Amino acid sequence: MNSNLRSLRALVIDVDGVLWHGKQPLPGVPAFFNFLSAHQIAFVIATNNSARPASDITNRLGRMGVNISDDKILTSAEATAHSLPRIAPKAKRIFVVGGEGLVNALTQAGYQVVDQDADAVIAGLDLALSYEKLKRASFEIRRGAKFIGTNSDKTFPLEEGVAPGAGAILAAIQTATDVAPIVIGKPEHAMFDIAIEKMQATRETTAMLGDRLDTDIDGAQRAGLKSILVTTGVTTSKILAQSSIKPDWVFDNLDALRDEWIRAR
Repeated sequence: MNSNLRSLRALVIDVDGVLWHGKQPLPGVPAFFNFLSAHQIAFVIATNNSARPASDITNRLGRMGVNISDDKILTSAEATAHSLPRIAPKAKRIFVVGGEGLVNALTQAGYQVVDQDADAVIAGLDLALSYEKLKRASFEIRRGAKFIGTNSDKTFPLEEGVAPGAGAILAAIQTATDVAPIVIGKPEHAMFDIAIEKMQATRETTAMLGDRLDTDIDGAQRAGLKSILVTTGVTTSKILAQSSIKPDWVFDNLDALRDEWIRAR
């Protein structure tokens, strides 16, 4: 195993498939965060899930015995709101296909969420998705609204199986409009850039810890970060063996990563 684990000073940590799997907590989470704290390793928990606010993650971690503040969380909804002045500087009125987390992030950033005459359509994971929302989003984009996606994850893991993700919703809107979205979340650079800025870290000493090759690992490598895969989520050992995307480190779970990191120190 690569001894350069000891050179890492910061982590960007994914949520689904790393800290929990659907409603089921994954093993080793409290001990792993205790290790990070003991060794002064900075971290940001970065999730492509835009549907729920950051407080949902901190509250859930608290019930697992991990107490952190909301400013340690970066959702794709927050990253999208942060990026809007750059990608849509004139946008003020937003039509949302998404959940509470996305609506909250936009309104807190000063944007108006509207049902029509939008400057931009922003779409993410929407657990209450309806045909009416898809139709309205398509009409707004065809009338000239900019099309922005919080993230492109086609699926996400649940206990009962792999469920459609935000990427599936973006694909439906793109099919209906012939307009490709501007995507903010992993694997795009914006999420990684914002996370590094929050930690005041350097790319050379930062790694992405995730469970997906297509978003976490590929995105980290394109952004100039190291990459750590745990096979507790979407990417299994079989999928990894068949992929051209290869992380710097692979572990069965967080306990295995922590044990190897301790040995590397």
